[in-house]
This record gives sequence, structure tokens and C-alpha cells, in this order.
Amino acid sequence: MLILGIDTSCDDTAASVVENGHKIISNVVSSQNEIHKKYGGIVPELASRRHLEMIMPVVDEAMSRANAKFKDISAIAVSKGPGLIGSLLVGVCFAKSLSFVKKIPLVAINHLEGHIFSIFLEEKPEFPFLALVVSGGHTSVYKVSAFGQYIELGRTRDDAAGEAYDKVAKLLGFGYPGGPIMDTIAEKGDANAIVFPRGLLKESFDVSFSGLKTAVLNHVRKYPESKKEDIAASFQSAVIDVLIKRALACATENKLKNIVLSGGVAANSALRKQLVKKALDQDIRVYLSSLYLCTDNAAMIAVAGFYHFKNNDLADFSLNPKAFLPLGSANG
Repeated sequence: MLILGIDTSCDDTAASVVENGHKIISNVVSSQNEIHKKYGGIVPELASRRHLEMIMPVVDEAMSRANAKFKDISAIAVSKGPGLIGSLLVGVCFAKSLSFVKKIPLVAINHLEGHIFSIFLEEKPEFPFLALVVSGGHTSVYKVSAFGQYIELGRTRDDAAGEAYDKVAKLLGFGYPGGPIMDTIAEKGDANAIVFPRGLLKESFDVSFSGLKTAVLNHVRKYPESKKEDIAASFQSAVIDVLIKRALACATENKLKNIVLSGGVAANSALRKQLVKKALDQDIRVYLSSLYLCTDNAAMIAVAGFYHFKNNDLADFSLNPKAFLPLGSANG
């Protein structure tokens, strides 16, 4: 069974053909980093315009690399949210048109669900497991009891971890996208040089990163002579500390022995290394996707689409994207 996945939730135009929910036949991603780099962040209008230009070539390329015809495709899976509404509209409208013209069933996917099940392209952890989704737009912890059964245990109350990375990188003059750059520069600094605050809320498993971001800004203003490598390392240490403590606390509280780390920030080398090490001390296994599957892609959308299609959970042509779409909600 071949599923064509389409994702335009943010600034990457992506299409992929996946077989039986686990084998990637083709995976094409058109990045917009060069477009948004000079602005230090994503400009939504520019992102949606670029999607309009690239959506057809990217889908055609994915089909060509898969050596597949549309008659071979069992279903089209498309991200319906959350994300940038202009970007989402391009993918959803294209997918609906393709579904109508080619008479292929349509499946609507929550982008966060795609991130969680990207691991199924390489491994298949046993249910139930804990999913830590960390990206530029999202930072949440879920208990995943089965496909389609999600309970949010904790989330950020303000900035997502990846958003904080980008903003601090811009503040320090490192450029965009900030996450990979900060990860590299942090390796050269002293993570203990500066003690930044940890945004751990006492009354829940929620976290906060806005205070950390402000603390970095205040430090730079007060101590302009500080080494940027030390600031980057100390900032990263604070972020990782918060994420790992919350993930392990949630896993322990819910008696879960498997953690799936996903989302763009899951590509961070320090987070991957430290989470695996500290989880092992508590007899918890961590599942890590390959780096190219951590960032936005359409293969993960196709995986989720495969399971929705198997469950006969299809969308119709009234489908509209939603910028805000909590996982596990009535519309999720």
C-alpha cells in the first residue's frame, strides 16, 4: 500500500511516498532557509508564496523518484494543522484538488501526530510510550496508548523550545535557523559559565522558556564582554535540563518505559546524548529518529496517513486547515 504524504505546515514544502506505513520510497523536501535567513525568522507571507511555487514540482519529484503512478497511490495524506495558516492552505487545497481529479481517498493529519510516528519509519516502540515533541512551534509531552489515543501531560506555556533557540541565536548574531547553529557553537563553550533560570512549573508538568530568553537578553546587556560560546552553552544547558527533567518525571509518574523524542529540536546532539544517558539510569529506553526525520518532512505524514486510512478515517472536500489544532482534541 502506497501513501502519498504532503506537508506545507511551515516553511518546508515536502512530499513523500511511503509503503505500508514504514518503508520510504521517496522523500523530497524543498527548504526555504535562504529566503527567510535575512529576516532572522520565517515570514509567513513569503512562506506561503514559495509553497505555491514549489508544491507541484515537489510532488512530481516524489512520484518520479518512487517510480509510481497516481493509480498506484492508495491515499493522499496531508497536514491539516497546526501551523501557518497560509502555508497549510496551499498543501490542503492542492491535496484536495489532486484527490478529486485522480479519485484518490484523502486523509487529514495532525502535524504533531506525524512527528510522533516518524519513529515508525525506523523502529516500532511498544505501546504505551511517552512522546516528547520539541520543535520551533511546539513543545509538548504526550502519553501515547495506541494510534489515535493521546493524552497531553505537559506543554510549554509560552515559547516553544525551538522558538527560544531561534530568538536567542538572533540576539547573539548567529543567524537563522538558530537551532543547528547554537548546537554547534555550544560545543565550544562552558555550560556552567552562566546559571540561567529553569522554567519548571511546580503545579503541573508544564514548562516555560520566555523567562529564559529574557534572562539571556538581560545578561547580554549587563555583561557585553561575555563569550558568546559560553552564553550559547549555558542557554542550551538550561533548555535541555528542563526538557529532560519533564520527560523523565512524566515517564516515571505514568510508569512508561519507552520515550520517543521527535520534532526539529530532537536533532540537537546534546539533547539526544543526555536524554539517552539519563533515561538509561532510570531503566527507560529512548527512541531517536534519524536527523532527517526530525525536521519537517512528508514521510511522517504518510506514516500517520497509513494508519488513518487503515481505520477508514477519511476526509472529504469540506476539509479546511487549522492554525491551532491540539493533538487529541475533537478536531485533532
